[in-house]
Amino acid sequence: MSGKAAPGPTGNGTSKPRLDRGRGALGPALELVHTGRAPTRAVLTAELGVTRATAGAVAAELEALGLIRVDAHPGAAAGSQGRPSHRLEVAENGPVALAAQVHADGFRAALVGLGGRIVATAPGCETVDADPAKVLGSVVEAGADLLRSTGLRCVGAGLAVPSAVAEPEGLALNPLHLAWPVGAPVRRIFAECVRAAGITGPAFAGNDVNLAALAEHRHGAGRGARDLLCVATGHRGVGGALVLDGRLHTGSSGLALEVGHLAVNPEGRPCHCGSRGCLDVEADPLALLIEAGRDPGPEVSLLRQAEDLVRDHCTDPTVRRATEALIDRLGLGLAGLVNILNPDRIILGGLHRALLDADPERLRAVVADRSLWGQSGSVPILPCTLSHNSLVGAAELAWQPVLDDPLGALR
Repeated sequence: MSGKAAPGPTGNGTSKPRLDRGRGALGPALELVHTGRAPTRAVLTAELGVTRATAGAVAAELEALGLIRVDAHPGAAAGSQGRPSHRLEVAENGPVALAAQVHADGFRAALVGLGGRIVATAPGCETVDADPAKVLGSVVEAGADLLRSTGLRCVGAGLAVPSAVAEPEGLALNPLHLAWPVGAPVRRIFAECVRAAGITGPAFAGNDVNLAALAEHRHGAGRGARDLLCVATGHRGVGGALVLDGRLHTGSSGLALEVGHLAVNPEGRPCHCGSRGCLDVEADPLALLIEAGRDPGPEVSLLRQAEDLVRDHCTDPTVRRATEALIDRLGLGLAGLVNILNPDRIILGGLHRALLDADPERLRAVVADRSLWGQSGSVPILPCTLSHNSLVGAAELAWQPVLDDPLGALR
């Protein structure tokens, strides 16, 4: 097994494939169940555009592979007439993907099944070594322990990192908040660790916000969106991701949408990119703590400190002013992105979700006032809804080969 480039996730496209052969429908059928868009065999039949018999055969084969469960005798809903359609669900004890995430304040491993369901998690570690091989070796070993204890089959592994991941080499181009060397070959190192731990299946790596957007688009707040913009701040810095027409957009070499370096305060703080006043240093947890005059403590993560400040001290005038300042800066950045990208939905994660909750009308007003949407309508701005969405997104990378070709991937 060797490290591979991230596959092209398909997301929730609106077109329905018309498939004549049942085996060719296995992948599309599995994705429909995986994303919750085919809860019954009747819906699966309509979505695939095949006969009822073909849909039944496809569902039976996916069940034989241990991927889904077919309930042939579901209870009828109150007031319904006729025989209820077979219900389709992901298999509870089916295969899993190993998901790993590294961020500025630690790392974590989890096992994630179909449907974006987190099956098991290892205790997180709060120390990130400057050597990526040591960190990735530790997080993979934690995942291997989970696999041994659960006895579940693993289809592959995915890694989320707080850095742009350049393709096709899988290099962490700017892991500035990790003290890792620029250009660290994280996918190769991760794949080697996965292989050394005796874990079968391919290994992938991607940017954490890209993977959060992918997970939210398939299983969370982004479901049903055609052009989805995700902006989030985790423990340090600000990231963005875009799902266009149902596909994750990463650009020609995986480096698209570095939104953290949009200037929103020309007289603001110096940024590590060489500019000044970027979202990365004006709208992340550290920026809020500094704006509120609070000294960051070592007890918990910067993200936790900032979220607690917004939630528990909102009546403090200094905290309120700091919160409003970050909302205005975030809104200014979002307005510029709206003018360029014209998304049909925006989702916010990390501290940005807390800022939205604190004063949703203020943020929406800034975006409307500073963008063309103020004249032509509005774009919904919603909070991310998945816990550990970057971990779920990392698992999506590993699940993609199975979604593309269930028989081939599991053979």
